[in-house]
Amino acid sequence: MRHPSARAGRTRDARGAIRSGPGTAASRVLLRLLLVLVAACGLAVLVPGTAGAEGEQVIGTLQTSRSGPIEGIEVTVTTADGDDVDTAETDDEGRFAVDLPGPGQYVVSIDADSLPDGVVITGEDSRTITVDAGRRQPVQFGLNDGSTGSGGGNVRAIQLFVDGLRFGLLIAISAVGLSLIFGTTGLTNFAHGELVTIGALFAWWVNVGLGVPIIPAAIIAMIGGAAFGALNELGLWRPLRRRGTGLVAALVVSIGLSLLLRYLIQILYGGDSNPYTGLGASRAVDYGLFRLTNQSLVSIVISVVVLVLVAVMLQRTKIGKAMRAVADNRDLAASSGINVNRVILVVWMMGGSLAALGGVLLGLSDQVRWDMGFQLLLLMFAGVTLGGLGTAYGALVGSVIVGVFVQMSTLVIPNDVKYVGGLLLLIVILVIRPQGILGSRARIG
Repeated sequence: MRHPSARAGRTRDARGAIRSGPGTAASRVLLRLLLVLVAACGLAVLVPGTAGAEGEQVIGTLQTSRSGPIEGIEVTVTTADGDDVDTAETDDEGRFAVDLPGPGQYVVSIDADSLPDGVVITGEDSRTITVDAGRRQPVQFGLNDGSTGSGGGNVRAIQLFVDGLRFGLLIAISAVGLSLIFGTTGLTNFAHGELVTIGALFAWWVNVGLGVPIIPAAIIAMIGGAAFGALNELGLWRPLRRRGTGLVAALVVSIGLSLLLRYLIQILYGGDSNPYTGLGASRAVDYGLFRLTNQSLVSIVISVVVLVLVAVMLQRTKIGKAMRAVADNRDLAASSGINVNRVILVVWMMGGSLAALGGVLLGLSDQVRWDMGFQLLLLMFAGVTLGGLGTAYGALVGSVIVGVFVQMSTLVIPNDVKYVGGLLLLIVILVIRPQGILGSRARIG
């Protein structure tokens, strides 16, 4: 009978070790070349070009949480020297768009006297902006209809809890891959935040630059995130493991990679915040005790569905069981016949794909920025550590707790420092239960 290891492309040497034949080696070389090409294309698309652009514009939306879109408000645009450019009125969805004669610095103003009764401007009624070539520059004005901070303590607490649940699920989507990478390789990857940013930017370019609807753009971004994660593993981390690089040295490498990617993205993309297009009206819908925009509701539904699918994959599929086995004991998993390198590659691809999805969901609410992943990184670490290092379920539980705690902490602390609450919670948990909520105690020495 033919031994299983004698399948095409694999032979055994004198010690019984399985070696790849020429066909397998050629396939691996081809795979690496394809990954390099995909990554190069993905990096190239981060450059803010003029694909699909019809010239420079100033765009924006005037709305409040209670009144919704505000129609018929005059918006005036002038140059920095005071010369008139054009005016526009907001439509029935509160949107306005003003064509500009070219790139440069402009002043955008609204007529405060034309606002509906009870609606006031918070801050100045004009904004000075810089518009780059071929860019549709968004402008935001702070409007208050009296609903901000209103309501009894219980009602506001429920609203903050729902907002925190959405934010926590978003953190969980991004942090699951970070936790699995740590569990299977022991690597604390500080560059994971840049995977979030790259996914959001890739989806933004596909959506805005190529005119693809946001859902297909998000799927394409997830595929690109998986390819970038695979490139990380094959091009950097696997060679370092083969050379016997220690975990501390790998940690330093991940910090350097994070800095390199972050500022390379800033050079190529710029420092602007840009929204996705084709999302429709973002008016909050009243559900009784709380209000949610359609984008927030979709974000919650997508997060729950994806996390459930990840849980089913880990529990029911062969590759999911292999991931848990490698995370539990890599040497024992290898001795039982599991291809550890293949499992780690799949973990990197899944981590990159989930991080890209998290970036897209974050971009729906906060717009797309060059440093958005870095701002989320410490909260991801807080969620992973709080739930239990190396466990996907721990990352889910810890991230949701961090998200809810961060939002509800604004009941007692200013909104500007709410992220500090999540880090304080992390410190308390590490003092009381260092292994995390779902982690197990391990004796060292």
